[in-house]
Amino acid sequence: MSVEVLVSVMNQNMETLVEQMGLESDAVIINQCDRQGYEEMEYKGGRIRFYSFPERGIGKSRNAAIERADGDICLFSDEDIVYEPGYAQAIEREFAANPEADMILFNIQVEESRKTYFITDRKRVRWYNCGRYGAVSFAIRRKVLEQSGVKFSLLFGGGARFSNGEDNLFLKELMDWGCLVYTAPVLIGREVAGESSWFKGYDKKFFYDRGVLYHYLYGVMAVPFGLRYVTKRNIRSEADPGKAFRWLCDGVRKGKRLKKEGLTE
Repeated sequence: MSVEVLVSVMNQNMETLVEQMGLESDAVIINQCDRQGYEEMEYKGGRIRFYSFPERGIGKSRNAAIERADGDICLFSDEDIVYEPGYAQAIEREFAANPEADMILFNIQVEESRKTYFITDRKRVRWYNCGRYGAVSFAIRRKVLEQSGVKFSLLFGGGARFSNGEDNLFLKELMDWGCLVYTAPVLIGREVAGESSWFKGYDKKFFYDRGVLYHYLYGVMAVPFGLRYVTKRNIRSEADPGKAFRWLCDGVRKGKRLKKEGLTE
């Protein structure tokens, strides 16, 4: 097995980026910038392929990386991730130990205020808890990814109409297809703190967009799951739960209309 990191970045330099991320494996890097080009280099035994495109959008860049991937295991990443030494071997060991797994989710250390999960054991991921995991925790067998035909949504995420959730929807659609997803209590990297490209606070747009996403993720359970979300302790301390819930429900109704119309971006 070989691990290949699929990285989405903006306005980066290849040599600087691979060093700061601590890459020790093959990688496909999609650089969103004002030019088009291709560079390649060897780094610590890995082949780094660096594509520059003027197109914008996290979904577009992740899909472009998927189209160019050729490793056995695809690991999704961003420019603010720094990997632990030996991360590739750790991922390979988990897949070797669990041949049933099509996809395994790993720990990435983040600031406490941004933490949505921390994996403490090995277990199966289900539809009702897929919303807590981010793309940088995802490692998937490339053949399964190709067979499923699942791609990242262009409706959600940075540069898209709705602010985030493309990774949650990607995971849900893979599981709907039949992908077996497991967790592994293994730390493979950490996130370098920085300003979010999409989170501007718990405002109306935040909850409205989350309502749209919840319809795509949970269907008829979107409203109950939304109520549970807005009454979480950290949310209550930052926003009025009543207003937040109304905005979220407005988003759920919008999501129903969009899905019925079949809009994808």
